[in-house]
Amino acid sequence: MTRDRILAAAAEMVHSFPTWDWGALTIRAVARRAQVNESTVYRYFSNERRLRDAVMQRLVQEAGVDLEGLRLENFGDVIGRMFDYLSSFPIASTPVDDPTFTGLDERRRAALVAAVAAAAPDWSDQESELAAAMLDVFWNVSSYERMTVTWKIDPARAASAVAWVIRALHTSIRAGDRPGAPGGPVDQG
Repeated sequence: MTRDRILAAAAEMVHSFPTWDWGALTIRAVARRAQVNESTVYRYFSNERRLRDAVMQRLVQEAGVDLEGLRLENFGDVIGRMFDYLSSFPIASTPVDDPTFTGLDERRRAALVAAVAAAAPDWSDQESELAAAMLDVFWNVSSYERMTVTWKIDPARAASAVAWVIRALHTSIRAGDRPGAPGGPVDQG
């Protein structure tokens, strides 16, 4: 079916993008990739927004994510599937050329690992690193922007929510609830 061929070609394109910037996912480029005329793509998708929405829906289905059926108790499994799926995409990390930022990032990572290791001295280096990485998720501009821009949460409430999550992580660390423990959401076994 032509619509499926167009979506397959568009999904292949997205899988080759080094970032999630879909600027190159145009009707013209997809038509070329699917070896159809642009008018054929327009027959199924009246504009690029509709094409991109259909491609995103296909990617979500490929990842095995069911947003309508999402429950807190299965969220860890959903994230596991999502991370597994995302690993099939190329990752183009944008290296920071500024030694000030690189140095701060290295010091922050070392400080977080040391803090976790002090709280859980019997943990392996890998376990301490995983827990520190989870804490680091909240200590960056992207998390702040996601909460304050995407979710439209004021900065004070965002800070309060992050403090709540960090307390929960701290409680888990103190209780010896190791990241990736059997039966946990990271366990794919």
